Amino acid sequence: MTDAFSAQDPLTDAPSTPARPSPAARAAAEDLGAFVAASPSSFHACAEAARRLEDAGFTRLEEDADWPEVRGNRYVIRDGAIIAWSAPPQADAATPWRIVGSHTDSPALKLKPNPQLGAEGFAQVGVEVYGGPLLNSWLDRELRLAGRLALRGGEEVLVATGPVLRLPQLAVHLDRGVTKDGLTLDPQRHMQPVIGLGPVDVLGLLAQAAGVAKDDVLGYDVVTVDAQAPAVFGAHEEFLASARLDNLSSMHAEVEALIAVAGSSSRSAGAPIALMVANDHEEVGSASRSGAAGPFLEDVLVRMHTALGGDDASRRRALASSIVVSADAGHAAHPNYPERHDPVTRPRLGAGPVLKINANQRYATDAVGIAVFTEACERAAVPLQSFVANNAMPSGSTIGPITATRLGMVTIDLGIALLSMHSAREMCAVADPLYLRRGLAQFLHG
Repeated sequence: MTDAFSAQDPLTDAPSTPARPSPAARAAAEDLGAFVAASPSSFHACAEAARRLEDAGFTRLEEDADWPEVRGNRYVIRDGAIIAWSAPPQADAATPWRIVGSHTDSPALKLKPNPQLGAEGFAQVGVEVYGGPLLNSWLDRELRLAGRLALRGGEEVLVATGPVLRLPQLAVHLDRGVTKDGLTLDPQRHMQPVIGLGPVDVLGLLAQAAGVAKDDVLGYDVVTVDAQAPAVFGAHEEFLASARLDNLSSMHAEVEALIAVAGSSSRSAGAPIALMVANDHEEVGSASRSGAAGPFLEDVLVRMHTALGGDDASRRRALASSIVVSADAGHAAHPNYPERHDPVTRPRLGAGPVLKINANQRYATDAVGIAVFTEACERAAVPLQSFVANNAMPSGSTIGPITATRLGMVTIDLGIALLSMHSAREMCAVADPLYLRRGLAQFLHG
């Protein structure tokens, strides 16, 4: 990264090798772990991002208030989604945006209405599968409940319990075929966690954890999350294991990159508006008021542009010269399943961000976007690699194609490489969070 960021970001030293991360990379990975620990739900992730942004001088705007001034460092929250930006003092209706997008949600088990269940003397909790979790990874680990409660009178509060749940696996003595035929889990019959012996008032437990009266709780959005803290491990402590790396690894990087750009004294007179968006509900298709298929980002861009003196035509010109990065975790080549990957393009842990490319537009990356981000990484001294799916393995997708379709901007899909994606506990290289943050900061800087 250029010297402009060194004063604001002390973690600019590149690791010497992925196998032996530098103290700077270790510190960045541990900070990602702290971000994850503070963000057990999408709502908590927005609150933690807001805390960090406010510590860096950002101020909050409310959607139901006027926005007479949008220059400077601002943010706005809608449910489990957040948008923040740093607009230079000279920004006007001709100023383009540099945008990084991610998502706040992860696969989970979501608390159902009327969650009280029980059998064989156990109190259980009724949950619904959210997204595409690896169900087996949720077995035999302690789980927390986290999310938001909607109270009488319109107030909302965040809630997070300690470890209160567990999904005990059936012993091999009672399922002799499991070692030969593999584990088969019915999402309804086998994925209802135990919470106690005898009756447990689940809603009362949540109200107590949030410090509110149970009778005041009229609604909730609550999910399960792994209770184990993030941890660095490996022969040279080169790996990070954590819940929700897909996709808090990207959200953390974009928050810290935006803070670095906002604090930079080297932005030119023609600098773009640096903006981050973290949408909710990507794991279930993004079709919500806070998802990428919804209007949140467009609503904010329209209001910003209007406050800068623009109209519909000038906004469309600004969008045409803007660029967005869709930052979402990608797949590393798996050492035990090498045949599942492209025979040539094989992303590695610790080798930098992964450009995600798909001929069928499951990812929105194109040649123009590749060139833009490659140059940013070159300026930041960040290595860059590519991902393309094995032709026999259909690719997933991201918010990238959705954002490109809604707003017409050049879009780049990328992220750090993971193993165990969609597990309750995923893993990455300690080196990669710092690489991603530095690359995104250089991109946002323009």
